[in-house]
Amino acid sequence: MKVLYGSVVVALINLIIVLVLFSIIIYGFVLFVKLANRGIKALDIYINEKTNNKL
Repeated sequence: MKVLYGSVVVALINLIIVLVLFSIIIYGFVLFVKLANRGIKALDIYINEKTNNKL
């Protein structure tokens, strides 16, 4: 049984690249959720200031 070590190395490098890209995507999504949460809080503060001034 002959094993092609070159293809094993390429497969491992490919696996590492895919895992790194997947982790970057997850990290970016977490940052986006944090940014959206901050934006919602800022929008709530803005709306409360504008509606309280009219009363």
